[in-house]
Parts: sequence; structure tokens; C-alpha cells
Amino acid sequence: MADFTLHTVESAPEKSKPILEQSLKTNGMIPNLHAVMAEAPGLLEGYQVLHKLFMDSSFDAEELTVVWQTINVEHNCTYCVPAHTAIANSMKVSSELTEALRNKTAMPTDKLQVLHDTTLAMVRGRGVISDDVIEKFFAAGYGQRQLLEIILGLSQKVMSNYTNHIAKTPVDAPFKKFAW
Repeated sequence: MADFTLHTVESAPEKSKPILEQSLKTNGMIPNLHAVMAEAPGLLEGYQVLHKLFMDSSFDAEELTVVWQTINVEHNCTYCVPAHTAIANSMKVSSELTEALRNKTAMPTDKLQVLHDTTLAMVRGRGVISDDVIEKFFAAGYGQRQLLEIILGLSQKVMSNYTNHIAKTPVDAPFKKFAW
């Protein structure tokens, strides 16, 4: 088994240094996920770009959380579930919703349940989902844009979840209280 390096700004490859510097400035620390990803500058940059794009999608804070955590839980990512619990808290998402996602229980609203179910179907079907799932998604008030934006969020989460699985990324101190 390989021990993955938790890079600092000083130890990171040159192309990762400015990204880690920005991460430090934005977060007040370099999250361990970013520290691991820094080994592959393109991965770190791609992850950061996808994160920004997904944050700028048409989803609100609750919906972003549903997509992220549905994927994190399905992928059994013991780093991302606590990290996104902290992120959800910072975005003022209700603990009722975050706990439902973490514990695989019903969402607090029918619309969020449909988003959860559609995201889960997308993950499990590797992008192949039934017409019935799509019809329910549209009937809940979502459109083609949101269906495609789930793919954007899924792309970001594949990068982080898979990195954490192979690197066994340690959970950062601020996220440990949300261990899963």
C-alpha cells in the first residue's frame, strides 16, 4: 500500500502551489483532500473548477447538499460525508436534512426526495436512468438543466470520493466532529 503525501504549499508540485495557496486563503487551512490531490495538479485544478461550477449551478444550498451527500454516502466516502456536513452547516442547511442524508432516511420534502432518488439512480445506473425516474424528476419541478447539473456534481464527487478511497485521506480536525 502506498502512503499518499499530504502536500503543503512548500512540498507541492509547482503547478499545485498557487491552488493550495488559494485553498489556504479561502479555508484558513489546506484541507487534506486538496493536500493529497496536489500531487496531480490537473486533478486538483479540475476538482476546484468543478466545485465552483457546481456551486454556481441552479441548485440552492439544500439541493447542492442533497446531490453531494447522496453521492458521498452511496460511495461510502468517510472523508467527504463529514466535510460536506460541515459545508452544509456553513450554508445554513437544516440538520434535519443533513442527518437524513447521512442516515439514509427520507428527505424532509417530496421535491428533495425526488432529487435524492434521481441522483441515486444516476450513480447506481452509471448515468442510465429510466424514463419513469426522469418523468418524476420533471414532475417535481426540475428541468433538463438540473438533470444535467447532477452530472456536474457527480463528476466532482467521483474525483474526491475516489481520491479519498485510494489515499485513505485523513479527516481534517474541523470535520472530525461530523465523523461518519
